[in-house]
Amino acid sequence: MYLRPDEVASVLEKVGFEVDTLTTKIFGYRRGEDYVYVNREARMGRTALVIHPTLRERSLSFAEPALEMKTCDHYTQFPLYLAGETEEHYGIAHGFTSRASLKRYLQCIYGGSGALRESVATQG
Repeated sequence: MYLRPDEVASVLEKVGFEVDTLTTKIFGYRRGEDYVYVNREARMGRTALVIHPTLRERSLSFAEPALEMKTCDHYTQFPLYLAGETEEHYGIAHGFTSRASLKRYLQCIYGGSGALRESVATQG
């Protein structure tokens, strides 16, 4: 079973991301230059974390995406997908089965604050 969107949001907050956008479809989180979305519509959690598409190659070393392309008009910090029928922003969706695996992934992709490194070390 995958982490639910609220669980993903909780982990993001614990590792230093701060919510800066909240809609019926998404939570948008920022930490420095990094931005991620939590897909609130992913009730079963398989596509709960959405990362910027430029991180695709780096991300593949640490986790297989649940969806190579998740589009939503609310992902305004991400690029537009222009080849579709409608112009929507897109990212790469992931699901995680534990808080520890999500924390490790975030550490690998985004590096970490001291709190994130300490948390990963105690979980690892």
